[in-house]
Amino acid sequence: MTNHLERNHSIFLAGPVERVFPLFTPIGETLWVDGWDPEFLHPQDGETRRGMVFRTSHGDETTLWACTDWEPEAHRMRYARVTPDSRFGFVEVACRQAGTGGTQVSIAYTLTALNEVGRSYLFELTEDAFERMIEGWKVRIDAWLLKNASANLAS
Repeated sequence: MTNHLERNHSIFLAGPVERVFPLFTPIGETLWVDGWDPEFLHPQDGETRRGMVFRTSHGDETTLWACTDWEPEAHRMRYARVTPDSRFGFVEVACRQAGTGGTQVSIAYTLTALNEVGRSYLFELTEDAFERMIEGWKVRIDAWLLKNASANLAS
């Protein structure tokens, strides 16, 4: 089993970059991810910025996150994340306006196992499994964009 892996996948979303990019912030993800309920440690209001720290729970796992790069003008962000009893990693999201009013989004994960539990997680995160996960994001985000076509997140 591997101790380290890198995965990336791109999706096309049916909305302009100004509406799509904020959906990848911790607050924005609450709009389309069931059960996503970040606990903001710094700043406590959840403002996305470099140095923000928050915690999430999923099942019996708790993950700590820190925003290491925040470039809203370039529509790019990067988070460091650690699930203490399993794995450490980075998640990078880069959005760019694509013709016809859509947005091309590139999502990259770099993960390192911290133990056998982490190695098992990495083993199961095949390229196909990662692609299915991100394509699932596309379905949920596009549904949210369609349902909220008149809303404007970029304020």
